[in-house]
Amino acid sequence: MTLTDESIDRQSAVPYYQQMAHLLEQEITDGRIARGDRLPSENDLCVKYGLSRATVRQGLQHMESRGTAQRIPNRGYFAATPAEETGWVIQGKEGFLENALTHQNRAVSTTVLRAGTATLPEPVCQSLEIPTGTIGFELVRVRSLDGTPAVYSTNFSPPAVTPVLASATEVLAGQASLSELLAHAGFTLGGAARTVRALHPSPEIAKALEISTSHPVLCIRSTSWTPAGQRYDVYETWVRSDVIPLEVNVSTVDLGPTR
Repeated sequence: MTLTDESIDRQSAVPYYQQMAHLLEQEITDGRIARGDRLPSENDLCVKYGLSRATVRQGLQHMESRGTAQRIPNRGYFAATPAEETGWVIQGKEGFLENALTHQNRAVSTTVLRAGTATLPEPVCQSLEIPTGTIGFELVRVRSLDGTPAVYSTNFSPPAVTPVLASATEVLAGQASLSELLAHAGFTLGGAARTVRALHPSPEIAKALEISTSHPVLCIRSTSWTPAGQRYDVYETWVRSDVIPLEVNVSTVDLGPTR
């Protein structure tokens, strides 16, 4: 699906609410919906895109988190311009490439530093619930925003995922999304445990991010599992929050099923 499509791609691995949000954002970008104009009602969007009310509501909230829509109580949602500080929504399903300021037309590039089979560290094996000393797949990348190094990340995958990554030419070249690749291969995100701490980077990480080792950096550690509970990814990501801020959105609304 491309952003110029006018309908939901039912075969795409991209969640319906994200597709709907992208379509509405394209209308705003193209001027078909002027900034400040009221967006179509939930009922109208349900009919237009053939989606449930819960999915439409999630799409509108997704736009609000991205800064492309503003909710006014008792009036609805209105087209808006993203705030400059909009960043990476770390509790969302998307990876950095999918939601780190791409809606602001800022350039995100990826450099793969290392990729291949490796003996997984003991803590990673524990997180993946596999035997110590297991050989899996390691992927180390630096992501830059407008040419400035912003994120250093290492993904560790268990043997079940290794064949998927070993043959992923575009991902290994830094030209495609790891999250989308895994979803297409059947490893969809059912849940994740993530922690964030401010730590001093190693010399390797500091050099890649063009900072000093004495410069504290936000370190995110995450373990992901499928809806069936299969653990398939452990990552450690170091983020220069002076380049890309992290976002955490809080909602008390029960969204229900998303598809």
